[in-house]
Amino acid sequence: MTVELPALPTEPLADEIAEVARRLRLAERYRELDRVPEFPRAEFRALGEARLLGLHVEPALGGRGLPLPRVAAALFHLAYRGGTAFAKLSLQPEFSSIIAEHGSPELVDRYFRPLVRGEILVANQLTEPGAGADAGAIALRLERSGEEYVLHGTKSEAAFAQDADAAIVYGRVGDRPGLTAIVVPQDLPGVRRTVIPDLGERWMRRGTVTYEATRVPVSMRIGEEGRAFDYVRPELTRERALLAAIYLGVARASWEETARYADERSVFGGPLARNEAVSFPLVEDWAGAEAAYLYALRTLERFEAGERVEAEAALAKWMSTEIALRTIDHAIQFHGGRGYSETLAHGQRWRDVRSGPIAHGPSEVLHLVAARRIWRAPRERT
Repeated sequence: MTVELPALPTEPLADEIAEVARRLRLAERYRELDRVPEFPRAEFRALGEARLLGLHVEPALGGRGLPLPRVAAALFHLAYRGGTAFAKLSLQPEFSSIIAEHGSPELVDRYFRPLVRGEILVANQLTEPGAGADAGAIALRLERSGEEYVLHGTKSEAAFAQDADAAIVYGRVGDRPGLTAIVVPQDLPGVRRTVIPDLGERWMRRGTVTYEATRVPVSMRIGEEGRAFDYVRPELTRERALLAAIYLGVARASWEETARYADERSVFGGPLARNEAVSFPLVEDWAGAEAAYLYALRTLERFEAGERVEAEAALAKWMSTEIALRTIDHAIQFHGGRGYSETLAHGQRWRDVRSGPIAHGPSEVLHLVAARRIWRAPRERT
């Protein structure tokens, strides 16, 4: 038997991404970051210099200005070659796009442009101990004191808790309705950060950030008071569909390695792939990944056309994580004892992708978003 792997998604940047991945040793660094967790600041800066951060960001702000379906394809290739780590770093400016879209020119120059260049890291802090998917339960307070806000509260499960230079923090101003977003430098007095040990994506060094009477100038606010959730909603829609491509890119790496192994491994007098118990699940994984990827691209095309696709983006992320986890689990299974060991990358990939059904909207909430699209349940408070 001879294995003939399906082509990867077409993307003009594919060769450039492959060269950057080779030069920066992204595949090797991905494995190292699991064993010795740290923020890969040198690689982050190098990705910025290669203009692989902020692929969707307009050129005037330092990005490439690619349409979203092309961004998804590029992220797929980055994830295929460097795991979730470097693909998610490429998406980091998109996670902070409300600064560019609603922040003052000063905030854009001070935080967003350097982020696109890979010079600083800006994180997002929405989740709290008592408020995860339910943004309406956010309790962090921003008390107005002249030309400053005084922050009181705790953010939990915060990505880059240890390493972020600044964070977009969401809270409430007094008794006013709605959420307010503000950029908070993480070296200010009253900011206390701790790291939690994670199952996967350890390089993010997630943790808890507590604000104890932390004073931040009003000029650091993004947009108007009480409007932050309106600002972040379209960002979440884009993120979910783009994250789908990342998870599928990681899964594709494991799928290819398994397809080759099944062709080379001899068992009971012939190649492992001759056995339908192996070849049929691999074929189903391939078909499922293709379908999920095309669905994500179609969702992004519709988003750019101005359609409301919150439900579709939610389902794109859900489908991608389901098929990616199943694909990588099959890789572990079909590689046998070595698949279960740390000598291969499948276990790390599975642990890293396992954050997908939780982060950026848990799968249960994504189903709720889609269900409301059909049955039009009333909006919850924010």
